[in-house]
Amino acid sequence: MSNGKSLQVMGPVVPGRDLTAYIASVNSIAVLTPEQERELANQYFYENNVDAARQLVLAHLRFVVHLAKSYAGYGLSQADLIQEGNVGLMKAVKRFNPDVGVRLVSFAVHWIKAEMHEFILRNWRIVKIATTKAQRKLFFNLRSSKKSLGWLTNDEAQAMAEELGVDAKVVRQMEGRMSSYDMAFDADPDADDDVAYKSPAYFLEDETSDMAESIEAAEWEETTNNSLYLAMGELDERSRDIITSRWLAEDKATLHELAAKYNVSAERIRQLEKNAMDKVKAMIAA
Repeated sequence: MSNGKSLQVMGPVVPGRDLTAYIASVNSIAVLTPEQERELANQYFYENNVDAARQLVLAHLRFVVHLAKSYAGYGLSQADLIQEGNVGLMKAVKRFNPDVGVRLVSFAVHWIKAEMHEFILRNWRIVKIATTKAQRKLFFNLRSSKKSLGWLTNDEAQAMAEELGVDAKVVRQMEGRMSSYDMAFDADPDADDDVAYKSPAYFLEDETSDMAESIEAAEWEETTNNSLYLAMGELDERSRDIITSRWLAEDKATLHELAAKYNVSAERIRQLEKNAMDKVKAMIAA
């Protein structure tokens, strides 16, 4: 659905000079309950209520801040990353369909990260990491000095180090940085694990990483998955098949495909899907 009104959200969506004050401001905004979120999403999606969209954006600004911190290792401005992420959040709100059955934060993460990735690609340049005199010297001379596009041999690296008056280790470091710059930021969707891990996106430093939090998150995911499987086991066979086909299968089925399978209308499948999802959510929350 395309909304007629443009989404121009007022409020603390642009970090100012005092980033600490901005973060405190967005963290003070109340988190929406699922019911409140769905009501606001319905108002914007079906009624073009821009104020409802504004409330959705403001309530999720803290999530953008959280994601921006995970990209701190690139040395880019946190305020700029947050601002770009906020743009992605607004795009997500504009496209969010409340009938899909997922929370806005799950839907928005793709749009937020996409804007941050684009910002990193536009602004992360090799000249910004060539900060020392030796590195700057290498940056301007390494490509023209290399005899081929392949990696330098040990003898070539040593010879270049002597010629440029730097340590051979510095030559290796700069060669790696220059080669990384030429790679795609994200791995190709069809790339296998042996190739995908080499993409720069896999080497983003997360200075906020905490082992305890990681373990807690893994345990929470395992508990949630177990609860999901138990809840699915309580559904009747048709409802379980509908949920599995619509949400859990690799090749997801459409409402019309399931309607043909069970010889009912697509609307009836949608109703069964909604009822089954409500039961699953209730059993998981219990």
